[in-house]
Amino acid sequence: MRRVHPSTFFFMSVLLAVLVAAGFVGQHYRVFERTWFNLSQLWQPAHPDGINLGEYRAVLQGLAIDGLEDNVSALTFDPLRKSLFTVTNKKTELVELSLDGRIVRRIPLVGFGDAEAIEFIGENTYVITDEYQQRLINVTIDDSTRVLNAANAEQLALGINPLGNKGFEGLAYDSVGKRLFVAKERDPMLIYEVRGFPHDNPQQPYATHVVTNPRRDARLFVRDLSSLQFDERSGHLLALSDESKLLLELDINGRPISTLTLKKGRHGLEKSVPQAEGVAMDDEGTVYVVSEPNLFYVFKKP
Repeated sequence: MRRVHPSTFFFMSVLLAVLVAAGFVGQHYRVFERTWFNLSQLWQPAHPDGINLGEYRAVLQGLAIDGLEDNVSALTFDPLRKSLFTVTNKKTELVELSLDGRIVRRIPLVGFGDAEAIEFIGENTYVITDEYQQRLINVTIDDSTRVLNAANAEQLALGINPLGNKGFEGLAYDSVGKRLFVAKERDPMLIYEVRGFPHDNPQQPYATHVVTNPRRDARLFVRDLSSLQFDERSGHLLALSDESKLLLELDINGRPISTLTLKKGRHGLEKSVPQAEGVAMDDEGTVYVVSEPNLFYVFKKP
């Protein structure tokens, strides 16, 4: 029986270890799924009803929000005020922004814990998440609002898969289907659909339903979720990933159909977006992104 030379055995062992490590890294970073998706885009036509993120280009990038030093953690568009809202999670406050990234006003938040997301629900109505305690907090904001206290607001505590600061990171709302999408950052990475909150009909009993879509979530070839946006026109969902530096469009069946890469040299970006934490889309299809600690981006189709 022929003996294997020690150097050959060592080489084969190292090669096997490298292959195993490469497979682990590839799976951890979802390299294989993302590569296959990118290749499939070469022969697949653009979705006729899609947002088609690949066509977007940065028209404003890396603008420091003047006067804001705390970490911004979310973004939502108010179609009535024609402005944006974000929350900060160090000195906790709600900040209204103009569509070109200027501060309109700041509202202190009391009792909101680790505020990580905000979503416009209807006129003067918003939902804010407390990531650590996994609470959804329904608040009213009008021109006279100077401070918000969570103790005075309708709240829903879900307590699903509690895991410190890897909880609720993003919100999106479907006003037609009355669905509130809630993104759990990771470990595991999930998107919940919450129906019945906020409770908008006092004539009906309070009933909240939470559902998941494992098939959709398994298709998310990103490492984490930091924000969500629902597009009323197409019925598609946008999912933002900080660690993967990617904005992903999902169709009504939860299938990825287009991406916007937040890396240098892509979509007109001169530098990579360092830590994307919030995404919003206005009624004209313009996409807005905020990055910690206070950078502002705008993407439009040519």
